[in-house]
Amino acid sequence: MELTGAQILMEILKEEGVDTIFGFPGGAVIDLYDELIRSELRHILVRHEQGAVHAADGYARASGKVGVCLVTSGPGATNTVTGIATAYMDSIPMVIVTGQVSAHLIGNDAFQEVDIVGITRPCTKHNYLVNRVQDLARTLKEAFFIARSGRPGPVLVDIPKNLGLAKTDYQPIPPVSIKSYNPTYLPNMKQIRKALALLKTAKRPVIFGGGGVILSKASQELSTLAHALRIPVTTSLMGLGAFPGSDPLWLGMLGMHGTYRANMAISNCDLLIAVGVRFDDRVTGKTDCFADQAKIVHIDIDPTSIRKNIPVAVPVVGDCRQSLIALNRMITEEGLVASDEQRQEWLDQVLLWRKQHKLAYEQTAEVIKPQYVIEKLYKLTRGEAIITTEVGQNQMWSAQFYHFDRPQQFLTSGGLGTMGFGLPAAIGAQVAYPEQTVVDIAGDGSIQMNIQEMATAVQYKLPVKVVILNNRCLGMVRQWQQLFYDKRYAHTLFEHAPDFVKLAEAFGAHGLRATRPDEVEATLARGLAIKGPVIMDFVVESEECVYPMVPAGKPITDMLLV
Repeated sequence: MELTGAQILMEILKEEGVDTIFGFPGGAVIDLYDELIRSELRHILVRHEQGAVHAADGYARASGKVGVCLVTSGPGATNTVTGIATAYMDSIPMVIVTGQVSAHLIGNDAFQEVDIVGITRPCTKHNYLVNRVQDLARTLKEAFFIARSGRPGPVLVDIPKNLGLAKTDYQPIPPVSIKSYNPTYLPNMKQIRKALALLKTAKRPVIFGGGGVILSKASQELSTLAHALRIPVTTSLMGLGAFPGSDPLWLGMLGMHGTYRANMAISNCDLLIAVGVRFDDRVTGKTDCFADQAKIVHIDIDPTSIRKNIPVAVPVVGDCRQSLIALNRMITEEGLVASDEQRQEWLDQVLLWRKQHKLAYEQTAEVIKPQYVIEKLYKLTRGEAIITTEVGQNQMWSAQFYHFDRPQQFLTSGGLGTMGFGLPAAIGAQVAYPEQTVVDIAGDGSIQMNIQEMATAVQYKLPVKVVILNNRCLGMVRQWQQLFYDKRYAHTLFEHAPDFVKLAEAFGAHGLRATRPDEVEATLARGLAIKGPVIMDFVVESEECVYPMVPAGKPITDMLLV
């Protein structure tokens, strides 16, 4: 049958199981939008294109589906770049459709023309400029295939305006196969046996999980391995929720702001099973000292991530879930168990580290401590909320004091550290799970990056809750200035800020404020009970720091403690 390019786009989105897209219209995509309103797809109109990408990202992280957004050419396309880079760094499956000027105008500096394919080449898994309407269907199918397969990531498809109305014969596209792109899902069993051999002799093993565990849906298999051999578990920031935070084997998060026991366990283990991680600098600290007593098994579907930052004894290229299934099967077949004699001394040492230095703060009767707000939020939501964060101190305190028991519950910008991520990501998560409580834990600086998306939440009646830890400064940068720059607070203190309660009301949302510790729990309870979107402004201690903290370039054992 003969279809226009716009109709083909809607047909492919339907075939790929897309039910919601996030976007902002413009001239180059006007024909696509004209077709969109005739379709059954739900469109969420954001207030800024960066918000569209973050919302699609949050939707993808929460649901496990491919997130989709649609924006126009020129500034509409360039406004997506920060969101695309955010998704790329965290391996989030997304398809970004951008409008382009008509094909015959490309290269002529036409109105709202920009080379978005060239601009986004370094921060997409792949991208396309579609030159012919006959290629559109195949290109879109490839985009979804590439975005969700192997190590996931964002794929951009740039569509010239004239393709929206151009017609071609359309036939359903068969399953995509790309000769030059064949991710390895099943691990080499010789490598799994080598890993098993190391597990048999290890006395002080640790499992280190990352975002790849969540993306491959391998959380249950990770827990099975940990419990079978009584191995303590830590994760990166992106891996939080991959292993239950309430489990006795849980060490807490690893790295620059990780727990004392996690950092000490990694530094003293004799075997490290690393699953779905990339050993980024915030985790490793000084690489020469990272797990320097251990043999390392590294499981990852991306072979370029293995040995990139840290040398390993046993590389395993494969899907995290499939690799752990194979390893657990071998453990069962051989009847391998961890005896009390083999493991108890190690577990006792971990327990001692936990007792020596717990995550701690001192709450007085006068000033609200930010950690206190998060602990009360955890209590009132019973640990069941989907939490998004902005970036900075609010992000680290959320990671430390809200205990995540399931995957896809903690949504944050890890690799890029994008301020302004949390609110639109919360909107995307709320769209994916309308009945869930979704809370964005924010700083007063980062929330202002994309505060305009409150209008989106109000328009679509999305009951997103925003908890602002208002310390009247850019907290994490101020903390570094306090600790390492003799308190020279160079442009990190806010001399003026909006009244967030009035701002919420201006958007048509509810605004609440707490200024004393005895107001915190009641304010949270009231805000969570309100059916619509809410901004809760908590005026907290301005000079509170995130501890532990590993100074840049130091081993993760060199922690600044409370």
